[in-house]
Amino acid sequence: MRATANGIEICYEVFGEPGGRPVVLIMGLGAQMISWPEELIGLLVESGHRVVRFDNRDAGLSTHFTPADDLTPPASYTLDDMADDTAGLMDVLGWESAHVVGASMGGMIAQTLAIRHPARVRTLTSIMSTPGPRVGRATEEAMAALTAPAPQDREEALARAVETARVIGSPGYETDVERVTRVAAEAYDRAFDPAGTTRQFIAIRRSKDRTEGLRGLSVPALVIHGEDDPLITLEGGTATADAIPGAKLLTFPGMGHDLPRPLWPVIAEAITELTARG
Repeated sequence: MRATANGIEICYEVFGEPGGRPVVLIMGLGAQMISWPEELIGLLVESGHRVVRFDNRDAGLSTHFTPADDLTPPASYTLDDMADDTAGLMDVLGWESAHVVGASMGGMIAQTLAIRHPARVRTLTSIMSTPGPRVGRATEEAMAALTAPAPQDREEALARAVETARVIGSPGYETDVERVTRVAAEAYDRAFDPAGTTRQFIAIRRSKDRTEGLRGLSVPALVIHGEDDPLITLEGGTATADAIPGAKLLTFPGMGHDLPRPLWPVIAEAITELTARG
C-alpha cells in the first residue's frame, strides 16, 4: 500500500488483525522493508501485534529524491525528516501512538522519533544502533564493505550482498546465503538506487548526537545488540542503553550486524515483553 505523508509517498505493508498492539518496524541504511523477516513479523503477530513495515525515503518504492544515476547527490534531509516520515505514516494508519522498533539506521530514526514526538512512542526498541555517528565506530573491514563502489548489474549486486553479509554479519551463526540472495534479488528488482543510500548516509552524518535527547525520555525501552557487531560495535548499544533511563540492554554473543534466524524467537519474545508493559 502507499500513503502520502510528510510531503512524500511511502510504500508500506501491514500484518496482523485490527486491534492488535501497533508496532512500527523501521529498517536501516539502504535497506528496504523486505529486509524485515516475515517469519519474525509472524512471531510478533502471533503474540498479539499489528505490525507495519515500510520503505524509508530514498529506498524501495517510497519517494526517491534524485535520478538513480546521480552518485554524488547532496543530502537535503536529516534523520529528523525521516522520523517525521514515520509519524506521518502513523497518522495515515490512524495510530496516535505505537511501539517503535528500529534496526541500525532505523534504530537512529526510532530514537529520533521518540525524542521529537514522545507522545507517539509507547515503547522504543533500538537494535544494533547508536546514539551518534562517533559512538560504536565500524571496523576498517566493515566500513570498506559499506562504502565499496556500487554494483554495476544485478548479478554483481547479489554477489555483493552475500559478500557484505559475510563481512558484517554474525560470526557465531552460519550466513543464510539463500535468504540473503533472495532478499537482494527482490530488492534489486523493486528499486536499485545506490544514490539513495548515499543520501541516507549523508543524512546520518548531518544529524546531531542524540545522547542528551535520549536522557530525557520516559518511555520503556529495549536495546538489542550483537557482541560481535563490526559495523556498529557494541559500544553503540551500551551507550544507547546507558542514555535512556531504565532501558534494558540485551546482547548476544556471536551476533554481528544482522538478525540471525535462530535469534528471531528470542527477539520477538523480548519485544513482546516490552510492548506488554508499554
